[in-house]
Amino acid sequence: MKLKEIYQLAVEKGVANDPRGKDGVKKYLDRLRKNYEELKDEDKQDFDLEKLTNPYADTRILYGDEDREVQRVLVGIDIDVGEILLADRLSEKGKPIDLVIAHHPEGGALAKLNDVMHLQEDILYSLGVPINIAEGILAPRIQEVERGLMPINHHRAIDAARILDIPMMCMHTPADNMVNQLLINLVEEKEPETLRDIIKMLKEIPEYIQSTKLGSEPKIIIGAPQKRAGKIFVDMTGGTGGPKEAFEKMAIAGVGTVVCMHISENNRKEAEKHKINVIIAGHMACDSLGMNLILDEYAKKGMEIVPCSGLIRVER
Repeated sequence: MKLKEIYQLAVEKGVANDPRGKDGVKKYLDRLRKNYEELKDEDKQDFDLEKLTNPYADTRILYGDEDREVQRVLVGIDIDVGEILLADRLSEKGKPIDLVIAHHPEGGALAKLNDVMHLQEDILYSLGVPINIAEGILAPRIQEVERGLMPINHHRAIDAARILDIPMMCMHTPADNMVNQLLINLVEEKEPETLRDIIKMLKEIPEYIQSTKLGSEPKIIIGAPQKRAGKIFVDMTGGTGGPKEAFEKMAIAGVGTVVCMHISENNRKEAEKHKINVIIAGHMACDSLGMNLILDEYAKKGMEIVPCSGLIRVER
């Protein structure tokens, strides 16, 4: 596969599994295009045109020729300079690495991570929260995340990739959409009644089985095994953790249990305050599951996957 084909396939899989649905994604892109067309010419020069076709600002080709052929790829949850050096070392040892893929964003994709958080507005709306309320409580959190990203040295790993001439890309929200949809489908199929049932359901998935063996098992952090789950909200996508104010709105909308990758302490306290059960499925296991569902598509086309940096590789 060519690098641009790998990138385009990731975006396509993300859209196909987006919580907003394909129509919702199209509406989002249409709004962005309208905003772009209304910009002054001098402002258009700074606009990222990729946003008009790719709804995920945290998924980008970070370095490399789009037409470069890729046969073997090094893939990790987090890629830093060490992993780039690992790719170069593998190439020296006769196992050429044609591309490095990170799950978590780097470079400009990390700097604009806050952009994808608008997805959470539509997710809250789908739960029954009025869209004006959803947008209102997300706005301060999105700005907070943006400020937090400003001091970061975003391009360290990309600079290393450039110096060593190793193509690099990241795919974040598309993979998160994949695990999100898979678990939603599983909840609908299994209809778990209690928190114990949810844990059992998760522990039947290979990535969670392996993660448990590594010491990071799915865990109930609010609630008890025998408690009934009620309405289950699978919260695996949307960039990063949302605002604590969302938990009150979710409780009003009837959510009984949240199943997520991770949760901040402030959000945990707020969920507990509003009597919402919380199950942490596990960050690396969830990220690995989402990535694997896309990586399998690459493997079908003959690409060799070399996992590293926390990726629990499972083929389906």
